[in-house]
Amino acid sequence: MELAARLRGRRALVTGGSSGIGRALALALARRGAHVAILARGAAALAAVRDELVAAATDPAQRFAALPCDVADAAAAARAVDGAAEALGGLDFVVNNAGVALAQRFEDTELDAFRRVLDVNFHGTVHVTRAALPHLRRAGGGDVCNVSSLAGLLAIYGYAAYAPSKFAVTAFSEVLRQELRPHGIRVSVCFPPDVDTPMLAAEDRTKPAETRALAGNAALLSAESVAETLLAGVVRGRAWIIPGRSARLLAWGARMAPGLVRRIVDREIARAARSQP
Repeated sequence: MELAARLRGRRALVTGGSSGIGRALALALARRGAHVAILARGAAALAAVRDELVAAATDPAQRFAALPCDVADAAAAARAVDGAAEALGGLDFVVNNAGVALAQRFEDTELDAFRRVLDVNFHGTVHVTRAALPHLRRAGGGDVCNVSSLAGLLAIYGYAAYAPSKFAVTAFSEVLRQELRPHGIRVSVCFPPDVDTPMLAAEDRTKPAETRALAGNAALLSAESVAETLLAGVVRGRAWIIPGRSARLLAWGARMAPGLVRRIVDREIARAARSQP
């Protein structure tokens, strides 16, 4: 009840809203009475999710918008954010969720792939946040939640392009938290582990055996469970939001016992290498 009461009437922008965690977030917000705008590159998928949002609404006065946009394009991101604010009557909640994943060994990763991953995951977050800040200030404050990754705390084999982009999101979020707090704008960062989404399915097509071994046999989290954890964390004012007990344990180990974590990681990599034909 507390979550619904705190989210009802919020004017939320969710990037990467056409699938996975973004879609789950948008639907969770719509079910709790929020006005929601979603951004993504695919117009058809966006339109389909917008229809889902309308069906999930609890109040006929709720407003929804779906705007095609590549957040890596700063000008396009600014236009889309302004369009979202116009459609919703302002903005007071922004979730930077748009992202791309890539799991390949460093020497197999093209330089253009490094640029694209950084442009979407980090620069996209910068572009949307910069465009949204004037609207958040006009609203008198609000929340920004940036979706990083567990790989934004613990870099592992196969994530030479992906992990640095998510570490950048982590650092950016902390800087924003400090700078915007005096202005009534709270900033949080979410660190999901592997989540059962189309993005993970695409990542799995190129994932090295060593990366698979490090993922272990942990059960995938659902996009819906991550969305619920993220929203609860934002409402409670948490700076770091880590979905899943195993992920929280790994995050603790990466910060408090990095040497031990390195030894475990190196052992698993060596084991995986020996098992390959």
